[in-house]
Amino acid sequence: MDFKEFANKFLKGCGCVSIICFVVVALICIFVPDEEEENKDENQTAQTEQVEKRDGVIVNEPLEGDPYQELDELIGLGSVKDEVRSLANFVKLQKQREAKGLKTAKVSYHLVFYGSPGTGKTTVARIVGRIYKDLGVLKRGHTVETDRAGLCAQYVGQTGPKTDSVIMKALDGVLFIDEAYSLVPEQGNGNDYGQEAISTILKRMEDYRDRLVVIVAGYKNEMQRFIDSNPGLQSRFNRYIDFPDYTGGELAQIFKMYMKKNQYTLSADAEQYLKERFEYAVAHKDRNFGNARYARNVFEKSIQAQANRLGGMSNLNKEQLTELTADDLKAGFASKSNI
Repeated sequence: MDFKEFANKFLKGCGCVSIICFVVVALICIFVPDEEEENKDENQTAQTEQVEKRDGVIVNEPLEGDPYQELDELIGLGSVKDEVRSLANFVKLQKQREAKGLKTAKVSYHLVFYGSPGTGKTTVARIVGRIYKDLGVLKRGHTVETDRAGLCAQYVGQTGPKTDSVIMKALDGVLFIDEAYSLVPEQGNGNDYGQEAISTILKRMEDYRDRLVVIVAGYKNEMQRFIDSNPGLQSRFNRYIDFPDYTGGELAQIFKMYMKKNQYTLSADAEQYLKERFEYAVAHKDRNFGNARYARNVFEKSIQAQANRLGGMSNLNKEQLTELTADDLKAGFASKSNI
């Protein structure tokens, strides 16, 4: 119902205070957002991003383009690229043998990704989904990304259905479980719902063996504990891919990638400082070092420092608006929230 129609109906019953009522109605229509318009805007945003986010679960639809090219364009991760291509070549050959009526080796499409945060595990999982689609392993090739919070409920009997719901979203694609080791209870904690989630996942991996690929990810030692905790996991996950930490030079490349995407440049003094500072950060990193996430955070803090430096000036030229100085980078690296 539009404003005029609503106002006319409302004013008929207002009598002598019709003018006041009209003003009230006008204010309501102006300041209260239309629910349909809000939903339309949200849907347009989701469609643009090709991502649905809800209740600790992210559904990422496969993009158009060559997944192998996207894999090659990733900074660093040479050993990861080799492993993914090796897997793809093996699957491709088995498909060709099958088409010729030859015996084929059993292929497990499920994978274990282990490594530190920010090393590209989620990105590569999405690429693997697209490669599997191209190879005919999966029909849709999308990726459903979740973690313990997206699988486990708070009360007895709720975790199984909750996990099942996430799995149904992942059919014909990849279920990516980050920090999967958190599903295994610590010693002495017998009232943990993680085991119920694991049991549900294992059952569905068998029920939908031709429609579901599961990739689990996390720190190396913790992931080994996760796999060793259940014979069913050991039998279904037999291919491991190690994601190494980035070098200082690679982090500098990632920083420059963000610069290029957002139309920024470096001054001459900032160029050398950037590489030296990332190398220092890598040399002094701890277990919680964020890798690519760290590079992104430094970039965001650096452009904020530039904005603070130039905020009081007007009529800035293009060079001033795009150039980051060594002082901007120093402020970016100095932030305590980068890790």
